Amino acid sequence: MPKVPDHTVTHADPGRWKALIFIALAQLMVVLDATIVNIALPSAQQDLGISDGNRQWVITAYALAFGGLLLFGGRIADLWGRKRTFVVGLIGFAAASALGGAATGEAMMLGARALQGAFGALLAPAALSLLAVTFTDGKERAKAFGIYGAIAGGGGAVGLILGGFLTEYLNWRWTFFVNIPFAIVAAVGAYLVIREPAGGRNRSTLDIPGVILSTLGLVSLVYGFTRAESEGWSDAGTIGLFVGSAVLLLAFVLTEAKVKSPLLPLRVLTDRNRGGVYLSLGLAVISMFGLFLFLTYYLQVVKGYSPVMTGFAFLPMIAGMIIGSTQIGTRLMTRVPPRMLMAPGFLTAGVGMLLLTQLEIGTSYAGLILPAQLLLGLGMGTAFMPAMSLATLGVDPRDAGVASAMVNTSQQVGGAIGTALLNTIAASATTAYLTDNAAGATTPAGQKLLQLQGMVEGYTAAIWWAVGILVVSAVIAFTLINTGKPDMGVVAGSGEGADDEVKVPVIAH
Repeated sequence: MPKVPDHTVTHADPGRWKALIFIALAQLMVVLDATIVNIALPSAQQDLGISDGNRQWVITAYALAFGGLLLFGGRIADLWGRKRTFVVGLIGFAAASALGGAATGEAMMLGARALQGAFGALLAPAALSLLAVTFTDGKERAKAFGIYGAIAGGGGAVGLILGGFLTEYLNWRWTFFVNIPFAIVAAVGAYLVIREPAGGRNRSTLDIPGVILSTLGLVSLVYGFTRAESEGWSDAGTIGLFVGSAVLLLAFVLTEAKVKSPLLPLRVLTDRNRGGVYLSLGLAVISMFGLFLFLTYYLQVVKGYSPVMTGFAFLPMIAGMIIGSTQIGTRLMTRVPPRMLMAPGFLTAGVGMLLLTQLEIGTSYAGLILPAQLLLGLGMGTAFMPAMSLATLGVDPRDAGVASAMVNTSQQVGGAIGTALLNTIAASATTAYLTDNAAGATTPAGQKLLQLQGMVEGYTAAIWWAVGILVVSAVIAFTLINTGKPDMGVVAGSGEGADDEVKVPVIAH
């Protein structure tokens, strides 16, 4: 029997579980940053003299840089090597966080947030692709992605708790400074522990037209939805951004089909399983991000919770995500096809969202909000885990970075769309309710009650849309994702060019 060449044999990295700690730590830091600044924003705005019109840019600058540069970051990870990109991303993120924490004015703050987004775009795809190439055994891979999926899903809610604590008991600047120890520990640990497998780099020349078109197209799309929230959907600038985004992204697809070394090889997208993951996950994130915002405002403004109490009120969702991801998802992933986890997961989250359409001013937290959050967490945790693993299913190791970047891109763009779309729906419903009922509120107390009731009406109207979006996510996952249950062993040759019938969530070299 001929000897099998070394490059087709996958050896388990003895330090893989230590590596997971540092990869997970970095992912937690990036996800935390998406929400931790939200709670600190009012204090930072007052200290730095940021106008009401410009305060959204503290959030938007991060989202634009992160969402716009993710594909470029994924390609850099494939080109430089994932470990090197990961460490550079961590160091840069720490430096940008230090700059944000030390900000003395509006320009310095916005610049720091944009830098955080840019280094996050290097870091996030490198983290996921490192995980994909480090864990090649089916059972171990399920556990590793279970932990990663729980962090990716629950990190935003953890950010709300941490942001509340830091803002209330220390200072808003600590919502930036807290990233520095995270980043240093993860960078040192990664440098010492992570061993990137050989043969996984893509040393092709960089597709500069693809970088420019994808970055401008994604920035236009994210900014279009952000602008729609403040200026309205019929605003000429908003429409112009959407049209520009469509033209740029179409030009990007046409370019990628022709160039020799594309930034995003279309084979990464055209695989029905990966395409199903990107689409269903992006839609599910639309509903989740909008919900975070509505529940935060409902608990603080309507129910009168403090920032710390609000953060703790999200704990059932975090617990649900951890259980769904590490217990349900991990245990069943090697036994059932992924769509049998993702579709029921999204539907379970949809049931939790459906409960929240019953919100009223006097709604009991324990009676309605807590069980709704548990269902949301369980459902999303169960769905996130196989989705993260499937994102790099059967992809050539040289494309692992850009395939991982597509997951983050779908989440980031989904989050921006979710916040803007659901906020606009809520605002319209609130305005309509106030207009219809203004005549009945003749006293100051009555007017205040009307305002609160209008807010709740707006939230529930938007949450109905979120329910529908989760149902669509479930249908897409069930229809498009058709791979069978994964092989539990180490399988070589599952990259591009392998037998199409071998459908295993294993990347071999």
